[in-house]
Amino acid sequence: MINLKEFEVWFVTGSQHLYGEETLKKVAEHSTIIAASLNDAKQIPVRVVFKPTVKSTEEIYSICEQANTTKNCIGIIAWMHTFSPAKMWIGGLKILQKPLCHLHTQFNRDIPWNDIDMDFMNLNQSAHGDREFGFMVSRMRKNRKVVVGHWQDPEVLEELNTFSRAAAGWNDWQGAKFVRFGDNMRFVAVTDGDKVEAEYKFGYAVNTHGIGDLVKVINETTDASIDSLIEEYEASYTLVPSLLKGGAQYSSLRDAAKIEIGLRTFLEAGNYKGFTDTFEDLHGMTQLPGIAAQRLMADGYGFAGEGDWKTSALVRAMKVMGSGLPGGNSFMEDYTYHFDPENPMVLGSHMLEICPSIAHGKPSCQIHPLGIGGKADPVRLVFNAGGGPALNASLIDMGNRFRLLVNEVEAVVPLHDLPKLPVARVLWKPLPDMKTGCAAWILAGGAHHTGYSQNLTATHLQDFADMAGIEFTLIGKDTSLYQFKNELRWNEVFYQINK
Repeated sequence: MINLKEFEVWFVTGSQHLYGEETLKKVAEHSTIIAASLNDAKQIPVRVVFKPTVKSTEEIYSICEQANTTKNCIGIIAWMHTFSPAKMWIGGLKILQKPLCHLHTQFNRDIPWNDIDMDFMNLNQSAHGDREFGFMVSRMRKNRKVVVGHWQDPEVLEELNTFSRAAAGWNDWQGAKFVRFGDNMRFVAVTDGDKVEAEYKFGYAVNTHGIGDLVKVINETTDASIDSLIEEYEASYTLVPSLLKGGAQYSSLRDAAKIEIGLRTFLEAGNYKGFTDTFEDLHGMTQLPGIAAQRLMADGYGFAGEGDWKTSALVRAMKVMGSGLPGGNSFMEDYTYHFDPENPMVLGSHMLEICPSIAHGKPSCQIHPLGIGGKADPVRLVFNAGGGPALNASLIDMGNRFRLLVNEVEAVVPLHDLPKLPVARVLWKPLPDMKTGCAAWILAGGAHHTGYSQNLTATHLQDFADMAGIEFTLIGKDTSLYQFKNELRWNEVFYQINK
């Protein structure tokens, strides 16, 4: 499982030698208190580590260099307690490779009206020290998150939570490996893309293994391990009678368990963080991985169908970002529409592979025919997803850049039982409304595959896109098609100029 407490965000305070030792002692004292408080805040999922005040070009360069090479450091929170002349920051900022959050705060919340003097003003001048720092970061065109407010303000803590979660997702991509079993689904465009550019831009590698490599590992699975996994199935899900021991399709459940064990073994041996497969390339496998893909996603692996490596990687990043939060993240597909004028909705699902982390209630383990793929009936978990705020995210290769597109949605509890639909599913209403949301998605080139989240916000993904240096577009409650079309046009010009 993903443990965000393994990661650190460094709290770095800027000052200078001009103010003398007594002032610098106070700066260090205040910084230590703030860093400790942030580290103890339940809203922030990673460790916040105090670092000594940086007061010179050499100290700033050194701390940025250390951050780059410290594996569990996933970002820096920078704060200018006093005035920190920003030319000192050029060298450090030039080499900094970790995400940067600029916390515009000050130690005291209130002005001490009766006691304030020039000593107080010289010590507590973040209002102007942070502007000096902010200018240099802007002058250098570096992406960063700016958080404004007192360090004990719950809204500030929530923004730092969002930053640290996005940084954890970004860190997880660096050096990550995703495996593609077989190739992309034939003739499909949006699920494919430039894997070389993705590795350069995002830091993760995608390489293909023939399905025979996986089948070899699957076939090495022992009966004892299959028996153990089936016991886990029986404890976790409601199995239909035909899948119980002695049932007519019990052997199919054993085949599904065998596939899951083989897949998990392959992923662990290769240190992969996610995978994709396609029903067009299953040679040697008895059935398409259904429950296997679902359960691996529930354990934190990325997945997407039909060779869609971009969505597999995105699902993994979203799972890291959402770790420890109520709700889940899953591979998803916009499948079919309910165009009732009074209650329009989208039905999201896939042939088999929706993650049970988004399930409402105990999933049912079932087996049904699958009309494509030409294999035996696959075992899968069937459930409804819960209602509430959610989002869909799509990572798209636009040719000259990557675009991260997000649509905020409102998931709804199904009004009907759907007794003949043998797959996991979720119903949602796109924001701002069905027609605008769907039209904007299509205008932006959004894929039919997405990462669906119950516990992330658009801000998590916007911070993530900023860290990646890619385009971010949002379809939400305030979206108008007129403005959205203009935004796409302006973005096109911007990325042409800055390619």
